[in-house]
Amino acid sequence: MLATTRVNPNPSATVAAQNGLARIVGHMLWFEQLKAIAVTIALAVIGTTVLGALVKAVIGLRIPPEIERQGLDINEHGEEGYITA
Repeated sequence: MLATTRVNPNPSATVAAQNGLARIVGHMLWFEQLKAIAVTIALAVIGTTVLGALVKAVIGLRIPPEIERQGLDINEHGEEGYITA
């Protein structure tokens, strides 16, 4: 919208070039934003995978089956999550 000549008579001026308005004219700004989104998603996925593998190697991701049957509330902090009896 701001790159049209009705609103901004000279969109290729140095001010427009410095603040990014000139890139809108070439329709490339959205592509740069999509690339940034892809990089962000890739970093999140890779970081989560690395941290998950590290936790799995150090302490494991699952609890022992016996503790899982008893319930985590009892074993972790001595309370019952649900009183059923």
